[in-house]
Order: sequence, then C-alpha cells, then structure tokens
Amino acid sequence: MPRFDMTDQPRYDSNFAVLAIALDLFLILSQLIHLVRSSNMADSHHGENGANTLAIDPANEHTPLLHPNSRNGTATIDGVLADDESNETDVDPNEFDLMLSRSTSFHGGLGIEAQSQETSMLRSTQVHHAKRGSRTSSPDSTTRKLLPNTTSHEGPPDEGGDSPRSQYLGGVGVKRFWLIFGGILLSFTLSSFDSTIMVSSHPVITSYFHSSNSASWLSTAFLLTSTSFQPIFGRLSDATGRKLPYLFSLAIFVLATIWCALAQSMTSFIVARAVCGFGAGGMISMGSIITSDLIPIETRGAYQSYLNIMYGLGSAAGAALGGAIADHLGWRWEFGVQVPGLVICWFVSYFTVPSTLGRSKEHKTIRESLRVFDYKGSFFLTSTVTFFILAINLGGNVLPWSHPMIITFIVLTVICLPIFVRTQYHASHPIMPLSLLTRNPRAGLILANSLGAVVINGVLFNIPLYFQAVLLETPTASGLRLIVPSLAASSIGTLTGFLITWTRELKAPLLAGTVLAIIGTVALAWMNRHLPDWTYVLLLIPSSMGQGFVFPGTFMAVLAVSDQSEQAVVTTTLVLWRSLGQVLGVAVSSLVVQNSLLVFLEENVTGPDKQKVIEAVRSSVQAIAGLEKHYRDQVVDSYAQSLRATFVLAAVLSVVAFFITLKIRLPKLGHRA
Repeated sequence: MPRFDMTDQPRYDSNFAVLAIALDLFLILSQLIHLVRSSNMADSHHGENGANTLAIDPANEHTPLLHPNSRNGTATIDGVLADDESNETDVDPNEFDLMLSRSTSFHGGLGIEAQSQETSMLRSTQVHHAKRGSRTSSPDSTTRKLLPNTTSHEGPPDEGGDSPRSQYLGGVGVKRFWLIFGGILLSFTLSSFDSTIMVSSHPVITSYFHSSNSASWLSTAFLLTSTSFQPIFGRLSDATGRKLPYLFSLAIFVLATIWCALAQSMTSFIVARAVCGFGAGGMISMGSIITSDLIPIETRGAYQSYLNIMYGLGSAAGAALGGAIADHLGWRWEFGVQVPGLVICWFVSYFTVPSTLGRSKEHKTIRESLRVFDYKGSFFLTSTVTFFILAINLGGNVLPWSHPMIITFIVLTVICLPIFVRTQYHASHPIMPLSLLTRNPRAGLILANSLGAVVINGVLFNIPLYFQAVLLETPTASGLRLIVPSLAASSIGTLTGFLITWTRELKAPLLAGTVLAIIGTVALAWMNRHLPDWTYVLLLIPSSMGQGFVFPGTFMAVLAVSDQSEQAVVTTTLVLWRSLGQVLGVAVSSLVVQNSLLVFLEENVTGPDKQKVIEAVRSSVQAIAGLEKHYRDQVVDSYAQSLRATFVLAAVLSVVAFFITLKIRLPKLGHRA
C-alpha cells in the first residue's frame, strides 16, 4: 500500500478561494432551481393547451435550419460576404442571443459531435434587408410540422410522474432530465478540475519524483490523448447509442484517476495521465452530445451556458486549490478527492440515461457506422503530432539533439506529415479538410486561434513555476494568484458574445484580444522578483483578458463565414487546432525553459558544489529554498532568465497572431430588429 505524503507545510489562507467558489455555486444553483420551476410550469401549460399546439418534429433537431436551398419557413441567403465593407449578411439577433454562451468554454467546446452541430449558431428566422430569398413555406415544411412527434432519440418513458408532454427530447421527462444533466454538470466540473490541477501543483509532483525536467509531460500526455480520441467516441455512439460510450469513458476516467493517486514512479504517473486524458475526452464529448440530444435547439444555448460555467468553475478551482490540497493533504489527494464524485456520476448515468438515446434508426452495426470514418487520417494525424511532441520534449532536455531516438522522432514526423496530407485529399469524410487550412478567412482564423492557444497555455503552465522557483512561494500561494486572472478570462469570454451581438463586429474582439496578449506577455517578460506583491496578479490580467476575447470571438467568426453544411467540420477542426496549440504551448515553452535554464545555470552558478547544485535544482524546484543564500540567489536568477525567454517567445507569437488577424476580412452581423 503506497504511503500518502502528508507534507507539513506552513498553512496559507485559502478562504478567499473557497468563498469565491461557494458564491459561484450558489448563483448557479439558484438559476438551476429557477429553470426547474419554469420547466414544470411550461409542462403544465403544454398539457392544458396541447390540442392547440402544433407538434414539432424532433428529427429536425439535426437538420440544417439555414441553407441556401432551404424554404421551411426561413429565408434563403444568396451568398456569404467576405469583407467588412461589403453588403452585410443580417442575422436575427434574438436567435443569435440564445446561442451566444456556446463560445465561452475555457477549452473551446471539447468533442462536439458532428450531428449536434448541423444546426448553425447563426441560423436565422428573420432576414430584414434586400438581397434575400423569399420567406415562403414549402408544403413539405407544413407537412413536417403536422407529423406525429417521432424521433430517433427514443428512450423509455419517464417514470417520475412528469406531465405527459415534456419539453425535452428522447422520451425524457423533467425530473429525469435534471438527474442526467446534473450528472453531466458534475462530470464537466471534475474533468476541468483534473485537467488544471497540474498548473499549480506540477512542481510539487515532479519534485516528489525528482523529475522536474519532465514536467511538461504531465499536461502533454493528457492533452494528446484527450484530443486524439474524441472523434472516435462520437462515431461509436451513433451505432451503440450514447449510454455505453459515456459509461465506458467515465469508468476509464475513474480508474485512471485512482492510478494517478497511487502512482509510484514518474513513468507510471505520466501513463496514468495519458489514460486520464482518454477518459476525459470521451466523458466531455459524450456529455455535450447527450445534452444536444435531449434539449431542443430553441433552448439549448441556455443549458450550454451552464456547462461552460461549470467547466470554467472547475478550471479555476483546479488552478487555485490544487496547490492548497498538495500543501495540506499531499498531492495524491488532489486525485483522491475526485473519485467519490466520479463514482456518483457513473451510477446516476447508469440508471437515468436511456439506452436507446442517439441510436441510429437503421440500427447499423458498429462496423457499418464507422465505415466512413477517416481511420488513415486519424492515425497519421495522431502519429505526426505524437512524434513531433516527443522530439521537442526530449530533445535537449532529457536526451541530446544528436541522440538516435530524437533523430528517429524527427524523421518519423517528416514522413507522417505528407502522408497525412495525402489522405485528406482522398478521404470522403476527412478528419481535417485541407480547404479549411488553405483558404481565408477560415485558415487565418484557425491559425490565429492555434497561436493564441500556444501563447495562453505556455503562460499558464510557466507562471506557477515562476512563483515557486523565483519568488519561492508555496504551491498554495502560487495557485491563489491565478484566481483573479481566471475570473478575468471567464468574465471577458462571456462579455465578448454580447459585444459581438450589439456592435455586429466580428473582427474587433479578435484584434483586442491579440493586442492584450501582446501587452500581457511583454509585461510578464518585464516582471522581476523585486516588485510589490500585488503587481504580479495585475501583470497576469492582460493576457487572461486576451484569452477571453480571442477564443469565443474566433468561434463566432469562423461559424459566421461558413456554410450551414460545414458547421460540424469547421467546429471540429477549430477545436482540434486549439487543442494542438495547447499541447504545443506546454511542450515548446518547456523546451525553452529547460534548455535555457541549463545554459544560465552554467553561467551563473559558481562554487565548489556547482554541479551538485545544478543537478539538484533541475530535478526538484523545492530544493532551491534549502540552498545556501549564495547558491540560492544564483539559481533564482537563472530560473528568472529562462522563464523570461519563454515569455519573450510568447510575445513574439502574439505579434504574429495580431498581424494574421489584421489581414483577415470578416463580414458584420445583421442589424437589430
């Protein structure tokens, strides 16, 4: 039985973090109670007036509502404009308001299934100006509205005594829906908590295993697997229904979390994090898909906002409280505390999610359903990214660049990349259509979004290291410093959607975000250890605000310039490149820090024990505080210089993203009614 490390460190007041999270939970709970009451009232109203209400075919839930050839009660749009100065394509702002919250997720809409994206955020039920098609309804449209209420998302009838006509799909009543949705909310919170605890506690974990130079692997392993396997879960659920893949991914995540808590070596821990990423990717993607299956398009935006809020809350809690748990209970309990909640999620889902939810009407076998899946593209994309990450993580850090293994990884990257490109040209359903990466404005938006992810993740990963290695703070203190920046990113992300609606400007938020990223990274590069204590939090805010503008703004913009039929693949590609940017942000920044640190330590450290000191501080950040003052000051200066090099690189990438964004030409949203 492994011994849980109960480190006896000085206590740090974390009441502020607990109070902030409790307040957020109270506000969310009050809103959920309000929604439940509204739902019950709506059910009663439908029951009394059902005879006078036209049945809406839930099968249309997954059909395009805005299409150049569509005439089912909506207006046709003649074309997609490509410039701010061109005639404007108008979008019904009332409908647009409903869907705004979908873009505010911290990690950008993980694992959204293709079918759930076939109804555009920008679909319109009203078009106000000239250059529009007629608003006549076709006979087919009228017939569809009068058909019985049938759906492919059939499930067992709700047994909770709800009103006979529920506002939710899949044969699920109000009480049963809130049990399902409550479990999904909890799983989102725990998944985001797990993915961000590394931010504030990775120095503690790597120091425990005396492997500080392998720190980037903790996040890289998680992000690689969570990114690579999400599309597979979506395709499997089309054949088997949503329940089995969801329960499977939850079970994998629970077991991998226990594995993390019990790991006895750095290698074991890294493998456990990779398995965690596999489970988390499936859990998040299937949670989003189930939510889309159960909630009508007219009200989905409000519920999606709760998912985004809980994901952001979990992210903030993981970053802020991860260090506190590591200080007071030991780092193993960061994973142990997640297990009870995850087990609850599994049992709630087992007893409430309908077995037939999402199953295809044709009842195809798994082989038939996956026949069109781009296996070759997925394999070579994953291989290219994996070999590239292995090369830049190990090269110059663990192994010299001339080592045969590093050379092999580089050669394999060069071989796999063109093969992947070739497969995308010939695939019937490519996992990453090359047209999205070669034609503006979408190519520029995706590239700028990926660079933004590199910058933001590089900063977030290394800021706690700066606080612990340069300012010599505890993990708790460094984690608490991230609360205000996290709140800033979340608030600006929510505000961005409303600004786009009211100003009709798609490009302005993107430019504002890149400018703030430049200001923030330059400020971090200027930062030193002799500043007033409050200054460090202030210097983190600009780059966090930039994140809040860039990620949701890019999501809105790329959908605005895409046709209805492309919404799913565009969203998937955007999320994939954002995830790749997150992986590269951690890997590249770690590469810069570790290689420059070795150079600066060789230059700065002097004395008879030079080599012992260098070896000790490269393997454990916590060893710095125990050094003699002479050595400690030299090591701290070396860490400060190496981290400054990382922030300078982030500033350069922010400038590149700004100029890419500056050249993008985007339309404006329509006038308000």
